[in-house]
Amino acid sequence: MAAAVSALSSLGVPEADVGSEEEEEEEEVAEPGPAAAAAEQRREERLRRFRELHMKRYEACKLNSQEVLEEDKRLKLPPNWEAKKARLEWELQVQEKKKECAARGEDYERVKLLEISAEDAERWERKKKKKNPDLGFSDYAAAQLRQYQRLTRQIKPDLEQYERLKEQHGDALYPTSDSLLHGTHVPSKEGVDRMVADLEKQIEKREKYSRRRPYNDDADIDYINERNAKFNQKAERFYGKYTAEIKQNLERGTAV
Repeated sequence: MAAAVSALSSLGVPEADVGSEEEEEEEEVAEPGPAAAAAEQRREERLRRFRELHMKRYEACKLNSQEVLEEDKRLKLPPNWEAKKARLEWELQVQEKKKECAARGEDYERVKLLEISAEDAERWERKKKKKNPDLGFSDYAAAQLRQYQRLTRQIKPDLEQYERLKEQHGDALYPTSDSLLHGTHVPSKEGVDRMVADLEKQIEKREKYSRRRPYNDDADIDYINERNAKFNQKAERFYGKYTAEIKQNLERGTAV
């Protein structure tokens, strides 16, 4: 440095100017400008955001993997697992409440009734009162019993006529194993009319729900078996209006 200063002084440059220039260079190196500081700050901000995005991506992949495993477990469970699980949880709660009531010396049924709202109680009572529920077909005996219960529920007894018959026949109105009933009872005209109306109603309802198709004996036979007949019916339903003229020409013998 001293040699450089002496060389500059030999060229006619003052030593003060040389020293000031050196100080300015040292200040520029020591203290960077505002542009460099802003660039460094932006770089640090980008690195921070990149690390945050990388952590979010890692968390998303982890949660996705966990959800895939949970879904695979749910798919392997039986279809009614949710209902069974809810039922088991409810039973556990009931057992715990029973133990708590027994420990306090209280009746569980009474405590349970106190916790039930009036709306729930009315709804349960309506369900209990619902008689003869349709549980689906099991066998013909169960279907016949259900039909019998439905018909007997529709019968409205005539109490006045019952009193008259009781006065007329006395104890004979209640038959025993030794009573002879055949030919002794004559139904009234109103009872016969009621039975006929009920039978007609049953026939009408049965015809409404029947899916049998009536067979027409006068229809042309253009099939060789039942499957071919079904195919011809479908073809007639979709293309009959387009082939009606051709069919008529073939039948008359005027087809070209």
